[in-house]
Amino acid sequence: MKDIDYIKAIELLHNCSSPEGFLASAQNISNYKRVWARDGVICGLAALASGEDDLIATFQKTLETLTNNQHYNGTIPSNVMTNGHETEVSYGGLAGRVDAVTWFIIGICQYAFYKKDNTFVKKHEGNIQKCLQLLEAWEFNNKHLLYVPLSGNWADEYITDGYVLYDQLLRIWALKSYNHFAKDTFITSKIEKITEQIEINYTSNCIGEKYHERAYNEMKIQNFMPCSFSPAGYKTQFDAFANSLALYLNIGNQDFQNSILDYTIKLTRERPLQLIPAFWPPIQEQDLDWNLLKNNCKYEFRNYPNEFHNGGSWPMVNGFFGLALLAKEKNDEAAALLNAINEANAIANYSFYENFNSETKAPNGVPFCAWSGAATIMLHQSIHTNFKFLV
Repeated sequence: MKDIDYIKAIELLHNCSSPEGFLASAQNISNYKRVWARDGVICGLAALASGEDDLIATFQKTLETLTNNQHYNGTIPSNVMTNGHETEVSYGGLAGRVDAVTWFIIGICQYAFYKKDNTFVKKHEGNIQKCLQLLEAWEFNNKHLLYVPLSGNWADEYITDGYVLYDQLLRIWALKSYNHFAKDTFITSKIEKITEQIEINYTSNCIGEKYHERAYNEMKIQNFMPCSFSPAGYKTQFDAFANSLALYLNIGNQDFQNSILDYTIKLTRERPLQLIPAFWPPIQEQDLDWNLLKNNCKYEFRNYPNEFHNGGSWPMVNGFFGLALLAKEKNDEAAALLNAINEANAIANYSFYENFNSETKAPNGVPFCAWSGAATIMLHQSIHTNFKFLV
């Protein structure tokens, strides 16, 4: 029998299912009652892990909704809303969303891998090729790392911009997923070149020409990969999602990966929720980046210290950290993390809040958030059924 936490997470995904795909929340709050690229694909990954046919069918609808609304230049919608008569498509608010493109490729390929259906990738070949060409263009300098605008990914009200670590790693996962089917020597070479540039520019003691030698030398990388850098220098906060992807994709030498693991596990154990904050440490009002942070919001300011992206704890992010722990054979730590995710999701009679204050444990953001439930499903199935994604 499945436990109550898993059952409630599955129920949430059913409640977030629509004829167009997964909605970001079961409640009609602001713009969450839409099919989002990243939210939809992450919920779709959970659907695959669950093995439930109706949820997997909703994942397919999600992918088709994104496909049908791809921009002619290759951009994948940030989100799509339909009301039965007309469709409203957004490719981003204050800036476009780079990670919508990579999540889309991952989603198509993970679905095809699960279904053992190469024709699904073939059907979307033209869409994927447009995405790959767009990613090449977004390098701007043809040196293998994407250049991402402020607000250009899931952390859309945070301070990361330029060569954002998360987006480089997500691109590697997308390319690896697609190349499982394409077996293209150019893509194989591209993966190697991106990986090399990540290791040169985001890890310590890696020989090679740095993008920004002076800024790299001033920063002195220690326990983890910094979240981003740009011509203005490095932003050195710990990005839990990005470093989890680095572990999951096995980027960096063994010693450096061990240092990421040690740092992350220690930080998790020190937090009241026993969850890893999205970014750490929080930016405070007296810090140089506070003005950048407080102005980067389209509506209301939410990034108070220990909340939202600014040090808040997200079940979704912790789900991917759990996958990283399993990939590194930290099974006990992954099981403890699943318990912590479930405890957070169960607050207020299983309200599945978007994120939590990492100091006070108070819930923040939208309730009945689909990808909070997805975290439970992905990690539960990976622990208890040894479910594996294509990596």
